[in-house]
This record gives sequence, C-alpha cells and structure tokens, in this order.
Amino acid sequence: MRKWVGDAVSTIHLLPFYPSSSDDGFSVIDPFSVDTGLGTWDHINDLQAFYALMFDFVANHLSRSNIWIRECFAGNPEYKDFAIFLEGTEDLTQVFRPRNLPLITQVDTDRGKRYVWTTFSKDQVDVNYHNPEVLYCMMDVLLAYVLQRGASIIRLDAVAYLWKEIGTNCIHHEKTHAIVRLFCWLTKNLTKQSFIITETNVPHNENVAYFGDGSDEATLVYNFSLPPLVFHTFLSQDASVLGAWAKTLVLPSSSVAFFNFLASHDGIGLMPVKNLLSDGDVEKMCLHTVKQGGFVSRRSKGDGTESPYELNINYLSALSGFTENEPRSLLVSRFKAATAIMVFLKGIPGIYINSLIGSQNWYGDPELTLYPRRINREKVSFKTLSKELDDPNSLRSAVLGFHVELLRVRKREPAFSPSSEQRILALTNSACFVFLRGSSDDSDKILVLINVTPHLQRISIEEVWSKLDCPFPFDACIDLLEKPITITAKELVLNPYQVQLLKTKPF
Repeated sequence: MRKWVGDAVSTIHLLPFYPSSSDDGFSVIDPFSVDTGLGTWDHINDLQAFYALMFDFVANHLSRSNIWIRECFAGNPEYKDFAIFLEGTEDLTQVFRPRNLPLITQVDTDRGKRYVWTTFSKDQVDVNYHNPEVLYCMMDVLLAYVLQRGASIIRLDAVAYLWKEIGTNCIHHEKTHAIVRLFCWLTKNLTKQSFIITETNVPHNENVAYFGDGSDEATLVYNFSLPPLVFHTFLSQDASVLGAWAKTLVLPSSSVAFFNFLASHDGIGLMPVKNLLSDGDVEKMCLHTVKQGGFVSRRSKGDGTESPYELNINYLSALSGFTENEPRSLLVSRFKAATAIMVFLKGIPGIYINSLIGSQNWYGDPELTLYPRRINREKVSFKTLSKELDDPNSLRSAVLGFHVELLRVRKREPAFSPSSEQRILALTNSACFVFLRGSSDDSDKILVLINVTPHLQRISIEEVWSKLDCPFPFDACIDLLEKPITITAKELVLNPYQVQLLKTKPF
C-alpha cells in the first residue's frame, strides 16, 4: 500500500483477521486475538501509523469452536442460552433465508442432541441477543476494537439478522435497530472518533433504514444497489436506470454518507436491485456471468421456487467479453469508466483489493464449487504481485494506475467531498452517465461525463445547459484527467468509455 498507493487512500478495511474455523475468517473463534498465521497486533499497529483502519465486528454469530459457544453446549450456567436452542418442530417458514442452507443445525450438548439456529452455516452459531449476557459480551468485543485497538470504523457484518423472533421474518427487526443504535451510541460517545458502517445486502429501501434518523444509527451504509446497477449499465449500454436510481439517493442528514463500492469479498448482490431491474435484465446479467466463467447463487423463496441471489464473479471479469475479441485496452477503459462512477458519485468510495490490483476470476481454490464466492478471493503471492505491478505493460499495473489517478483527483477537489451537492442529468443520449458535483453557484463545480458504451457518443451542449438551469462554460474548461476535450459549437464528443471531469479554469 505504501509503495504503490501511498496517500491516495486514507483508510484500510481489514477483513476478519481473528482465529476462525471457516468462511475465510467470518467463523470467528476468538474475536479478541489475531490469527497467528496472519500476524500480530503489532503488525496492525504498524499499519495504523499510516492508515486509519476498519475492523469487522461479526456480531450475528460465532464459530462452534468459540469458547462461549463450547461452554454453552457443555452446560456451563455462566453461558446458558448463549446460542438459540430449538426443538426442531417450530414453524420457521416465515424466516427470511439469505442462502439455501439449513436454518437449524443439530449439535451435541450436555443434554444430548439439540438444535441451534445457524443462519449462514452449520459452523456459524447465531448468538442469542434475548440473553442480556450475550449483549454485554458483544459490547466488550466492540469496545475492545475501538478503545483498546483504535479502530476508526467498525463494520457490522450481517447485522440485519441479529434479533430472532419466531413468527416474524427475523430480518430488520425493530430490536435489531435498537441494538445498532446502542452500538453506534457507544462508538460515537466513548471514542469521539470512531463510527459504524452497516453491511445489509438487501433491497435499497431496507438498506437505507440503517441510517436511522441520520444521527442515531450508522454513519455509513453500503450502497449495495450500485454494483449490480453499474454492471447492468455497461452490459446494456444504457445509463437511464442508473441515473433514475441515483436521483433518489437522499440522505437523512449531512452527518451520514453512502459507502460506494463495486466489488467486495462477496459477490454481486441481486436483492438490492429488486424493483429496480426487470427479471429479464437480471437474467441477462446471470447469463453473462456464467459465460465469463462465474457462478449464480440462488436462494429459496419459500414457495418451492428459487431466485438468483448473488453473482459470484470477479468484477473485472464481469465487465469482460462485451465485444468479440476486444483488445485489453478496451477492457481497461471500461473498468476505469465503471470505477469512475463509483469514485465520483456522492459518498465515500471503497475499493476491493482484488479490483485495485487488477485480479480476475480465480480458480485456484480446490473447493470453489462448494464456496463460489472464492472466485473473487484470489490469494496472490507478494513476489508475483510485485513483479506484475512493476511491469508498466501488465494488466495489473494499468488497473492500479487508473485507480490511483482517479482517487488522487477526487482527494484534491472540494467538489467531490461527501457533503458536496450532486445533480444527475437525465439526457436524451442515455449512453452517457452525466452528473454535476458542487452547487451551480460554486466555482469548484465539476461536470462528470462517462460514456458507458464502446462507441463514440455526442452530447448536446444546449441540452446540458437546459438540465443545469445555468450556463456551463465549456469553452473555458479543463479536463482533470488531462484528456483532449472535443467540443464543437453544439456538442461534446466522448470516445468509447471515456471519462471526462470538466472544471472551469481558474481566473
């Protein structure tokens, strides 16, 4: 990070680095320790000398090997009801299922075979927030991260499922929101410098509910609709759906922001575009994913049918193969255009490490068919990575280079502040995604124009003016990406996948 990225980023999100038994770290055995195979707390302290850090707080479940869970199963009264025990005969049909896996798992206890609630896998036992002792223990974990270890941001993993109540769908329960409010209150009031981001891969309206009233819940919320909408935009060569959705992005206060991203250690979630994209649009994305060597994960709808839940594919690979025998330069330009949407849209951008370094689908895991998310979790040796990043002709070097370029532009321009205004322009030519950052009266305003197609596009200057309700001095602009600006008396011309950041020249 220090050698190739430097201060282009301010914060690093460390995925779960705790001892774990499965799920690439998310089956946490000891939430207070560092996996010795990865390093020590001293290594994390070294990172904090240069970057703020985001930690994962896996608050919904713990590994079956966790000491609290083991003592609970062993009958230790101090840990009574740390897990959610069931008879196995309860009617759980209303419970929302994020995956096609059993909701309950049989385990050995001091009282013989019993069933426990396992939302995500048989190795991940959901903790029982009906028991106040569980809440106290989880608060200890949270406070250790922010007070003892100095985490700047806490990511609440799978937080939507915290409170289970039979007879409900057990997602977004009001008591879940109450717990989130408590966690946020603790981080804000005890540290004055840490805050919480919620990870809720659900439809947009449900997702933004975790902002609360704009002061009492999450400071950041993952903008989960963005990855599938950007994918759809480039696949369809049409930015109209993306633009219409972006116009609806309203925040409850100036104290919160969207966390914009395209890729993560998980796949491309499809639930967040429910009611935004048609079934036909989703099916096209699924077909292209499979064509490019990815997988489509499905979930049960409760009526005996299944629906696509997640596209398991590397994002660069997902944006590949749109044209026959396309040159690498076209793929890089397309990926840069997609990344520019995420970086310059109102909010705070987050870039997954395998996107940053230009990774593609990874088939090196022998259990890939069992765990399809691992296709986007490449484990690359530092020696190999260093060699490729040092090669100016490599794909990795090209991808890293444009990421750093875009991030540095964003960092130095006040118009791209998370609090800066944004206006989406719905133009007749929907092959371009166009928006203004900064208020119309602000001298620092920047017009962002992104061609989402492999074809040259023309934009009417008069139409842009009509949408802005004010003249924009195109004849006195510079492109912050230092590309030539092709402007006629009436039109702007964008090359295939070109990104333009037009800013008025300073007097």
